Amino acid sequence: MKILSVVGARPNFIKVAPFIQQIQQHNENHDSEIDHILVHTGQHYDPLMSDIFFDHLGIPRPDHNLGVGSGNHGEQLGNTMIAFDNLLQKVIPDWVVVIGDVNATLSCSVIAKRHQIKVSNIE
Repeated sequence: MKILSVVGARPNFIKVAPFIQQIQQHNENHDSEIDHILVHTGQHYDPLMSDIFFDHLGIPRPDHNLGVGSGNHGEQLGNTMIAFDNLLQKVIPDWVVVIGDVNATLSCSVIAKRHQIKVSNIE
């Protein structure tokens, strides 16, 4: 099974940490391995608002960074949708897990459903 998790803002990093730890535990203790792909939207791109959380929470570095950056809501939603749509065409996960209630959550949920991929939310 392939699960893709999307994070973008500081609260998301904290919320995804236990989920990633459970996947790692599963992979250590079971024959059926979960392929986990971590995607950072790049909404919080400053090292003090992003990298520090990966270091302190023991989260692996993201496999992909969409590089969305800042901007008004429309720009962030649109840019995230475009970048995520391109990524999904390459990665093709079984599940997309969106974290929290930020712009990335909305954008990535819509695009995943358009690709007929199952979506789950961790809040």
